[in-house]
Amino acid sequence: MPDRLTRTRPAWVDAVLILAIFAVAGIVAAFVWEWIWTAPYGLVYDHQWMAEDEAALQGQFSGTGWYVVVASATGLLVGALAALFLDRVPLVTLAAVVVGSVLATLVMIRVGAALGPTDPQELARTAVDGARLPGSLTVSDWSPWIAFPAGALVAVALVFIGLSPRRQPQPEDLPAG
Repeated sequence: MPDRLTRTRPAWVDAVLILAIFAVAGIVAAFVWEWIWTAPYGLVYDHQWMAEDEAALQGQFSGTGWYVVVASATGLLVGALAALFLDRVPLVTLAAVVVGSVLATLVMIRVGAALGPTDPQELARTAVDGARLPGSLTVSDWSPWIAFPAGALVAVALVFIGLSPRRQPQPEDLPAG
């Protein structure tokens, strides 16, 4: 019975499943990202938040660095799962993985930022000079946004190329005789 269900399920159902899996993966990845990240601390001076020391300056970049690591790994995993188990129509799978990975990127960045500390620049406007505040969990610039889609597409390409079914010779391919 499950085999018949798989054969009769429309391709759009696979696409919706892929999108849902990527959305959930984005939420889980955001929790992992926030969990492994260490907030840099800074001081308020003249209602502006400034990194406390050199380590805090480096810590401001660690949010982006950890984002790239977690997003790439999650993209690889979810992209491979989609290509392995939801590949009845490869072009639909590919399109859903592209859209799903962009969706997962948006979800991961928004949920991760919500889980992390409030933007210290906002808090510094009303804080007294010398107050010590944690930095926020953000992604700097646009380049890290490709981590999730790149990981997913690499996985799909590896699965489709490396595990694609081999074409069986057809009677018309054999020499006559």
